[in-house]
Amino acid sequence: MAQRTAKQRRADNARQAKLAQLKAAERRRRARIWSVFGAIGVVVVIVLIMVGVKLGTGSGNDNPVSNAGAAKVAQQVTSVPASVFAKIGPGTVSNPPKAINGQSLTQDGKPKVLYVGGEFCPYCAAERWAVVAALSRFGTWSNLGLTTSSSHDVFPDTPTLSFHGASYTSDHVAFSGFETTDRDQQPLDTLPSADQKILNKYGVEPYVPGAQPGQPPIPFVYFGGKYLSSGASYDPGVLKGLTHSDVAKAMHDPSSDVAKAVDGSANAISAAVCKLTDDKPANVCSAPGVRAAAAKLQ
Repeated sequence: MAQRTAKQRRADNARQAKLAQLKAAERRRRARIWSVFGAIGVVVVIVLIMVGVKLGTGSGNDNPVSNAGAAKVAQQVTSVPASVFAKIGPGTVSNPPKAINGQSLTQDGKPKVLYVGGEFCPYCAAERWAVVAALSRFGTWSNLGLTTSSSHDVFPDTPTLSFHGASYTSDHVAFSGFETTDRDQQPLDTLPSADQKILNKYGVEPYVPGAQPGQPPIPFVYFGGKYLSSGASYDPGVLKGLTHSDVAKAMHDPSSDVAKAVDGSANAISAAVCKLTDDKPANVCSAPGVRAAAAKLQ
């Protein structure tokens, strides 16, 4: 009996040792499986984060703005009351469009305004507010985006609109807006050859004093061959520390520094566009704010 018990003990020990080996192998197998799933999970999370940022920001902006937020800002910018424009006049515009004797530029039988900029550029950031406000008086915008200028330039993270993916319709004037790079200076829009030729010909001396060869003087705005502007129409520092909503709201307050800068510049841009459209529509081109700003055109 004792001999049988010893055998049983040896058998039990063998079974226990075998069971321990099997359990250890199972733990190793599960550890390998969980490590694989863990790695996959990390990748999935990273992808979801990247997709989420992409969906929220459009073209490289790391300050997400919802589609609803963008639409609300655009609605405010394009609905500044005529009474506010009238009170502002030229405001604090410091770099209005300059008259040139340039090549005619048209599209679909209408004079065309050509804008070339980059989302990283703080001066472009400032100018877009005025361009959008001005042209909203002549037509209708769709799909305007929101972004900020580069975090690593002067006037960092200036809030602004974007023409990338936007469209514009009007009975009086055509518009083409190109953002050549995003806020991280990665390639974005490519100009058609006809528009590129305009930039190459007029984005240099003597049309743009101080222009450097091979460096487009953005923002560059070409008004059908009659007027041209390069650089911001006002000091971008006016927008420092503000959100997109702050800027849009302030544009409705004629006592604000933002309205004096942005709306005043919009009046000057409107005056230049009126020179292209033979003063149409009359309610815009005869408006007191536009007439007052027209005196600033050089």
